[in-house]
Amino acid sequence: MTRRTFVLLALLAGVYGTAAAQTANQPAGHWEGSIQVPGQALAIEVDLAPRDEKWVGTIAIPAQNLKGFPLSDIAMLGSAVAFAMKGVPGEPRFSGTLAEDGKAIAGQMTQGAATLPFTLALKGPARLEEPPKSTEITKEFEGSWEGSLDVQGTVLRLVLKLTNQPGGATGVLISVDQGSAEIPLSSITQSGIALKLAVTLVNASYTGELKDGQLTGTWSQGPGSWPLVFKRPAK
Repeated sequence: MTRRTFVLLALLAGVYGTAAAQTANQPAGHWEGSIQVPGQALAIEVDLAPRDEKWVGTIAIPAQNLKGFPLSDIAMLGSAVAFAMKGVPGEPRFSGTLAEDGKAIAGQMTQGAATLPFTLALKGPARLEEPPKSTEITKEFEGSWEGSLDVQGTVLRLVLKLTNQPGGATGVLISVDQGSAEIPLSSITQSGIALKLAVTLVNASYTGELKDGQLTGTWSQGPGSWPLVFKRPAK
């Protein structure tokens, strides 16, 4: 082996070692940890992965029946890691630092006026699923709807707003009796007179059919299901 070849191999080994270290220290993977809320630790799971030259991710909070909620504003700069939960009241934002060995993230979560510490530990490869795709909806489904959900005597007034967009509809569910909180719909799919809504934020879904000018169907959340009818607002 000539000296020039040896030097070239040494340089390649150095480049490969640097690249491997950088890959190891990227925050891609399945992370488990907790947010230290007053009096207890709230368990969370976070999945992060690069996709199409950007980062994508989801968060799960088992105690709140939240699973696969898409993260937004994911940013990586050196060892700094940041992501947010868009559409959640208080706009939760996580800002943390990736450990040198790439196996832990620690930082602060802010929500409204609250600032709480969080920690995450790497548990393996990311477990991301492809988000469901929304379909376009016909004019009969567009606009505002009102309904009341009766769960064992507790009645919640709901407003459903659906908007058609090229490539897929968008919408929100407004819980009138809970401070008019707006809950984004994860996916909206129409098949004939049938409509299905996924509401990942609260681990729920709604399936209904358009009959006689109203949506008649079922709200499912966790292990329970309840009838739910949406009607057009009274003029």
